[in-house]
Amino acid sequence: MNFFNYNGKLYEEGTPVIGVDSRGLRYGDGLFETMRVNDGKLIAEDEHFARLWKGMQLLQFEIPRNLTPEKFQQEILALVNKNDVGTAARIRLSIIRGDGGLYDAKNHFPNYIIQAFPLSAGSGEWNSNGLVLGIYEPVRKSADMLANLKHNNYLPYVLAALHAKKEKWNDAILLNTNGRVCDTTIANIFIVKNDIVYTPALTEGCVAGVVRRMVVNALSGSQSSVIEQPVSIDELMNADEVFLTNSIYNIRWVQGIGGKQYKSGVSHKIYTTVLPTIL
Repeated sequence: MNFFNYNGKLYEEGTPVIGVDSRGLRYGDGLFETMRVNDGKLIAEDEHFARLWKGMQLLQFEIPRNLTPEKFQQEILALVNKNDVGTAARIRLSIIRGDGGLYDAKNHFPNYIIQAFPLSAGSGEWNSNGLVLGIYEPVRKSADMLANLKHNNYLPYVLAALHAKKEKWNDAILLNTNGRVCDTTIANIFIVKNDIVYTPALTEGCVAGVVRRMVVNALSGSQSSVIEQPVSIDELMNADEVFLTNSIYNIRWVQGIGGKQYKSGVSHKIYTTVLPTIL
């Protein structure tokens, strides 16, 4: 039996805890973090909690003093032990506002749900076969003050993921309202051209990914070059390599987009030499 944590208490999976008046249900009023646990250790917890706290403040939650990163970390690891998934687990920490209408929230307390799911032993390893992606164009992402958050208004990603499944892609690339590359449904995107690494700047509307930031910082401090800037579809399609980053799979190489085939030399070098220094 799997368990989840709701506001500090454990419940069996399937137990209802959210009512029909929940603003999280009505309006997607909240945000979330996806994290990884390896061998009983929460990976990159400082970066995840920093992003979560920034998001809660931006969404105007009233955070009580006793709700701290240390409290979340303790409850996450307790749930991991309860569900016996400490070897490798995916954690989803969701924050939602409580009941109320659009103008009359009962309070601004950050209700939270922690879930812990097992990960396969091979998750996070180098994907030697490469991913096949496609570009999803019908819904564009706005580059506004919410764009860098992992908030619960996730419809562009939901629709892109449904389309990717229909097309039998491994993932779908989303564009921003200017028609430039933003991110994918579950990852940040990097391209390599002439041994220089590029990734869409945060001002382009991509999620401020934890592993993205760590890779950018590591490459900036090494002999390699990384440039954060707008990335056009033409630049994507003319790149030498493409790779994705997220907190569950780390770095994954993309072997093809729309018939275009990519190499993997620089991507694999980053995976083998940079990734071990940051995770």
